[in-house]
Amino acid sequence: MPTRLSPHFTVEELTATQHRRLDNTPSPAVLENLRRTAERMEQVRSLLGDRVITVSSGYRSPAVNRAVGGAKTSAHLSGLAVDFNCHAFGSPAEVCEAIARSSITFDQLIEEGRWVHLSADPRGRRQVLTKRKNGGYRAGLGRDPPTPGL
Repeated sequence: MPTRLSPHFTVEELTATQHRRLDNTPSPAVLENLRRTAERMEQVRSLLGDRVITVSSGYRSPAVNRAVGGAKTSAHLSGLAVDFNCHAFGSPAEVCEAIARSSITFDQLIEEGRWVHLSADPRGRRQVLTKRKNGGYRAGLGRDPPTPGL
């Protein structure tokens, strides 16, 4: 039976990985962070009309984070970040726009192209970023401006 962190999110969902050979068991401290993250995701789900959210990545152990090429300082390592989609609401860009306009507390909100990254880190900086087509990130939401002369 799944272990509930909140009404709609489970430990199993927020720790799932395709790298099944690697241990991705959260420590007690990470488990507490996952509870905070799940509560934040409940707020997101409510904002998006109580539509289903599909999580693609939550907690990542150091080994899993290395295997997926995650940043060495990723909030996923502490259970404070989630990558997700809410297809019934709209595109990742539309989901990001809704969250950015809301009063939901977050540290980072990143429109990654095919998914949304949300960090529930308690710093609550409300940093909003968009992944650039050619790599890296830029502040704000929306497409990269056209390159002059092209």
